[in-house]
Amino acid sequence: MSRGGHTRFSKGQSGNPKGRPKARRPHVSAFDIIFDKTLTVTQGGVERELTIDEALQLQTYQAALKGSRMAIRQVLKMIEKREAALAKLNPPKSRALTMEVEHDADNADEAMRILGIATLDKTEDSGGYWSTHLRLATWATQAALSRPGRRRLTEKDVEDIKRLTCSPERLKWPRGRLA
Repeated sequence: MSRGGHTRFSKGQSGNPKGRPKARRPHVSAFDIIFDKTLTVTQGGVERELTIDEALQLQTYQAALKGSRMAIRQVLKMIEKREAALAKLNPPKSRALTMEVEHDADNADEAMRILGIATLDKTEDSGGYWSTHLRLATWATQAALSRPGRRRLTEKDVEDIKRLTCSPERLKWPRGRLA
């Protein structure tokens, strides 16, 4: 072919003057065409019309009820999708929540008494006044002393523990932790 001479298409003129042909049908997949069809299904002696999609879902439910693991997984996915769609349509209403916290040492003391961890001890002090003190059960004190990784106990700690335990003479002191 010569360069300067005659070519198949003249300069400035399109090789396809009519352009690309228009699409004859809308972009619909084969699945969309199949899913639009309906079937007549008889269930319990009653005929009813179902789409292919509904019929497949019904078949999947029946297979899941028979124990098919793949069908069970598919049904669970369907349920999740349905719940997500319902949650999107009806978001949960937020409710104002009020919370009151009361710090009362008497509540904790009473709980320890009910559980048998501590008892009330009434003593008379030097001024003639009665006072009540909480004393821990020996087993509870022993459990606290036996916990590993605790710090060393000073003489004051030992005195306090003995004073606040019901039967301190029955305690077994951990080796290596007494100062």
